[in-house]
Amino acid sequence: MNQNRQQWNAQQQQLRQALNRPADFELAVDLFLRQHAAVHAAQTSGSADWSFADEIWQGLNPDIARRVPSGSDHSIAWLTWHLARIEDVTMNLLLVGQSQVLNEGWQARLNIRAADTGNGMSSQAVSELSKEIDLTALLAYRGVVGRRTRENITRITAADLKKRVDPLRIERLRAEGAVLPDGNAVIDYWSGLTLAGLLLMPPTRHNFIHLNEALRLKQKR
Repeated sequence: MNQNRQQWNAQQQQLRQALNRPADFELAVDLFLRQHAAVHAAQTSGSADWSFADEIWQGLNPDIARRVPSGSDHSIAWLTWHLARIEDVTMNLLLVGQSQVLNEGWQARLNIRAADTGNGMSSQAVSELSKEIDLTALLAYRGVVGRRTRENITRITAADLKKRVDPLRIERLRAEGAVLPDGNAVIDYWSGLTLAGLLLMPPTRHNFIHLNEALRLKQKR
């Protein structure tokens, strides 16, 4: 693992600790924004620091972005879409109870039929989405989702971190078809989280895990 990713992992531990201490709320927000910036394009956060997302997409041939290599379950395009959808759902519907970014006309721009997060999606559907999705719109959508997350983090308080995810927001997620029936396990997982836990996994750690997967796909021949 290179130095940038090692530093990100170390900082993740600091964020985990800060989120558990109300007195360190301002530090937690600062750490979150730095962690989040690293897993999004530099253009999304305006940061001049290392961007794992830019590392993946820099010089990436569109055909490579769309391919699902033999022995793999995903493409880089699919992973990017999945990350954007998970963050959109959790940071808008679940964290602050507002509408998804996707609902702002993005499905048509992306040129896809799917409106879910991709959890439980069949291999055929993964392949089809990878071929059909508009890559320029995909990166734009993920950028808007990322900027919305950075706005949303300023709308919560230290007291909010200990709260459980609101069950009414979970029901709204189900009603909007944000998760396929075969992916219901992820809804159960989110239902058991505090807002602090929600900030740790989808918008930071989850991004990092799948960007590591994307890097392996980019390097695969």
